[in-house]
Amino acid sequence: MAIPFVSLVATSAAGDIPLALPIDCTLGETCHIQQTVDHDPTAGASDFACGLLTYDGHKGTDFALPSLAAQTEGVNVVATAPGTVRGVRDGMADILQTAENAPDVTGKECGNGVVVSHGDGWETQYCHLANGSVAVGTGDRVAIGTILGQVGLSGQTQFPHLHLSVRHNGNVIDPFDPDGAITCGEPSETKLWSDAIDAPAGGLITAGFAAGVPEYSAVKAGTAHETTLSSSDDLVVWGYVFGGRVGDEIILKIDGPNDQIINQTVVLERNQAQLFRATGRRAPQSGWPFGDYLGDIQMVRDGTIIDTATTTVDIR
Repeated sequence: MAIPFVSLVATSAAGDIPLALPIDCTLGETCHIQQTVDHDPTAGASDFACGLLTYDGHKGTDFALPSLAAQTEGVNVVATAPGTVRGVRDGMADILQTAENAPDVTGKECGNGVVVSHGDGWETQYCHLANGSVAVGTGDRVAIGTILGQVGLSGQTQFPHLHLSVRHNGNVIDPFDPDGAITCGEPSETKLWSDAIDAPAGGLITAGFAAGVPEYSAVKAGTAHETTLSSSDDLVVWGYVFGGRVGDEIILKIDGPNDQIINQTVVLERNQAQLFRATGRRAPQSGWPFGDYLGDIQMVRDGTIIDTATTTVDIR
């Protein structure tokens, strides 16, 4: 059964349905919320907090993995509430839409996916599952935590993630603000999540060291971080960021065995859903002292640190 592409805006606020985390990961550590539902009916975009953690017309919550390597290892997608499988799709290739050989996915933007009906007009849709991973069939009963498949790259994807859509009577519902009555500066006290789930308005995905500024593709693939370097290597620290806004400061520091080597602040000049920044020093003629080096990256917005990440490298 083909999975429909619903294009209705969030208008309903009917009764509650408690939702568990739909992905087997730890938020803020092994995954993060990259995007949420767009509440702006115009060509602009605004999330449930009047922020930028969304894009025009986005109709779900995206749970992103830190790298392609994490996706390759396998991360389960699970039912967020009990119900009956209403439809599935499998067999679409795992290819990012940024790839040169990306297929036309018009009408199949969800990629491989599962739709689960929960009764009383409620349903959830799980998109971008890995090719061949769908583990349920139409008519199957599922419980909270039942494995539906694994995170993949099928459909309209630019990074590895699970897209979860929640609908009531066909209307898109934002689990972070189910009544759709947005008041800027006053987040809704009512959420559909059964556990406390935060959607920070930006943060650090990961960080690492390298012997030079890495390719962005290596950062996204999860292969950019080097755990050891030689004393003659150049020393670069980098941070991988999501939800960047104009004016945000990315502070990058390197502390060596004896003293601080770098303390640099980079100010973002435009809004970006994902980005990375790096800084470093060439190796001194005598080489770096042997030992452990600590990288510390901070993301600062309006004078407040909103996230930090640390990383280490052994020079020997």
